[in-house]
Amino acid sequence: MLKKIVLAYSGGLDTSIIIPWLKETYGGCEVICMAANVGQDAELDGLEERALKTGASKLYIEDIQDEFVGDFIFPTLKMGAKYEGYLLGTSFARPVIAKRLVEIAKKENADAVCHGCTGKGNDQVRFELTVKALAPELKIIAPWRLWDIRSREQEIDYAEKRGVPLKINRETNYSKDMNLWHLSHEGLDLEKPENEPNYNKEGFLELSVSPENAPDKAVYVTIGFEKGVPVSLNGEKMNGVKLIRALNKIGGENGIGLFDVVENRLVGMKSRGVYETPGGTVLYHAHEVLETICLDKETAHYKSLMALKYAELVYNGQWYTPLRAAMDAFADKTQETVTGEVKLKLYKGNIINAGVTSPHTLYSEDFASFGEDDVYNHKDAEGFINLFGLPLKVKALLDKERGNNV
Repeated sequence: MLKKIVLAYSGGLDTSIIIPWLKETYGGCEVICMAANVGQDAELDGLEERALKTGASKLYIEDIQDEFVGDFIFPTLKMGAKYEGYLLGTSFARPVIAKRLVEIAKKENADAVCHGCTGKGNDQVRFELTVKALAPELKIIAPWRLWDIRSREQEIDYAEKRGVPLKINRETNYSKDMNLWHLSHEGLDLEKPENEPNYNKEGFLELSVSPENAPDKAVYVTIGFEKGVPVSLNGEKMNGVKLIRALNKIGGENGIGLFDVVENRLVGMKSRGVYETPGGTVLYHAHEVLETICLDKETAHYKSLMALKYAELVYNGQWYTPLRAAMDAFADKTQETVTGEVKLKLYKGNIINAGVTSPHTLYSEDFASFGEDDVYNHKDAEGFINLFGLPLKVKALLDKERGNNV
């Protein structure tokens, strides 16, 4: 018999109806809600009143923004990890939320934890792998895999019959996920890939404007990095949370960071989503530019291969794995010289390079110049090409000797 369950609570449709469902299903058990503040701003307003009115005994609101940025966002940024172009906004938010969920469950001596992720989505995996890694003794309850509800329309019916307060209606119930890093949109007309997202519809975009509605004047930003971590904006030192918020505002006002993709979900199906990631898009671009002058070719190329695998680990919910930790060690080593400043021009959805400097730059004007120099002997290229092309030459000669068609 389960007596106490801690629910990962957002106040949205899914988690709101889970409270009465848990109490009905598990004989009036106590339901404690935990809402993690990862930068979703106004979504936290009135959350406690809503949770208690729906049947929870208490609500924890945990501000984990600094942990989210320092321990999850910035390591992923340093690796340069993207999943099919997606900057992993929901993916790396789930393990930090689940980590705090486990901590509250242990504090409350709960029997189980519960989440509102659907049986079709990726988030169920991300939550549960984190719980298994950090508290394997806890029972995990996933209502979407247990109850008879199969659609958002049925969820709304369930909520209305039980007087659960909702902030959505049947006409505008896009599935959204917001945090400090991004805002995602799924459902309704977006489920058909042939439909263009209605970026200019009032209320659709929340962090950004469409490029055509951005100002006609470009904005310059200068971002400072220390060992791969962004530490300043336009010469002002900032912590990670403040810096991302500032870039969200600047980038969003200039139509930066809109991403429309049909992605390959972990569970095997394709899913269409629209993402707003204004600040993150600027940071990724700036970091990539700085690495072009700070990393040698072999390290940069190999790191790009590892970034693909790192992104898959994050996307697949495998944050708490030995491989991810080992890859962080590799990334940290590569970032020892990734210090400097990057200047960018933002204009109507475009990010345009406007200059980069670093005390550890590997770029030498003396060597790269097309003008006269004393450091590069052009005659050396002949011997290099002869050796570099030797396998091709040998093969061609032997093919000719044997009468093979090339």
